[in-house]
Amino acid sequence: MIVVMKRGASKKQVKHVIERVEAMGMKAHPIYGTNRTVVAAVGDKREVDRTVLEACSGVERVMKVLAPYKLASREVREEDTVVPLRSRASGPPSALIGGNKVGVIAGPCTVENKTETIKVAESVKEAGAIALRGGAFKPRTSPYSFQGLMEEGLEYLAAAREATGLPIVTEVMTPEHLSLVTKFADVFQIGARNMQNFLLLKAVGEADKPVLLKRGMSASLEEFLLAAEYILSQGNPYVILCERGIRTFENHTRNTLSLAIVPALKELTHLPVIVDPSHGTGKASLVPPMSRGAIAVGADGLLIEVHPEPERALSDGAQSLTLEGFKEMMNSLRPVAQALGRDL
Repeated sequence: MIVVMKRGASKKQVKHVIERVEAMGMKAHPIYGTNRTVVAAVGDKREVDRTVLEACSGVERVMKVLAPYKLASREVREEDTVVPLRSRASGPPSALIGGNKVGVIAGPCTVENKTETIKVAESVKEAGAIALRGGAFKPRTSPYSFQGLMEEGLEYLAAAREATGLPIVTEVMTPEHLSLVTKFADVFQIGARNMQNFLLLKAVGEADKPVLLKRGMSASLEEFLLAAEYILSQGNPYVILCERGIRTFENHTRNTLSLAIVPALKELTHLPVIVDPSHGTGKASLVPPMSRGAIAVGADGLLIEVHPEPERALSDGAQSLTLEGFKEMMNSLRPVAQALGRDL
């Protein structure tokens, strides 16, 4: 349920409501909006007496949340969440996902060497990217495929951040890797294969860094939002939802990129939504048009794979744009964003 406070409710009144919620055996999540504060009361308590909370000073009303995903729902928070691409304890963010700006995160699928990583970072920043993506740990279908440089790869990403100032988005695969990745990453990425790795979701939910959560290969919209709920319920308010395509009978693309999920999610959740057309199509030639389509349907950002020489890439070269190709695509995206009153 949610406790909607009156406009102008004091901090003392909000604190008292939080204490009452916790005394009833539920977890309280205060959500501070521009106009009013809402306290989400989360827990498996079907027989809670709502009149106890309704009687608290400063409370306007108490409502049940009908959606199974409580904290991710617009019933709890009407305003869109804007996610800073860095730790909450690190001061003002240099980049944001959400709001009026369409944020583009770009970089190699896999970190291969230091020189190349810095080169890509400098190029995508010049073209307008707000963050650098790159895999140091790579979950691969075959155990014989390249698995990533691991800690060495994280060090190369950190060097690229030092050179460009771009925040780093990189995948964490297990709770055991979290302490290591935390030393280097600004944003944790949870890959499609781990969308329902609930121990990992809880672990990043307890961390002080934003999380980019990819939709699972066969996940429904509700399952996607419930995965986000795991992170939110542990106290981390900053989750970015990423549509990266799902598996269907179709084989003309690597996956079926469901752009319809973007406006559908926007209706149901306050969390920002971005699109990964690289994995969604698996073909570099399709990435620019699907990127334009993603912005047209309301995506808050894009996740793009870029490599200096895609034919030599250790993974996913076929879906990676060249440095020049990325620059050309960014130029083609700006008129679409501007037509919708947004910046790129």
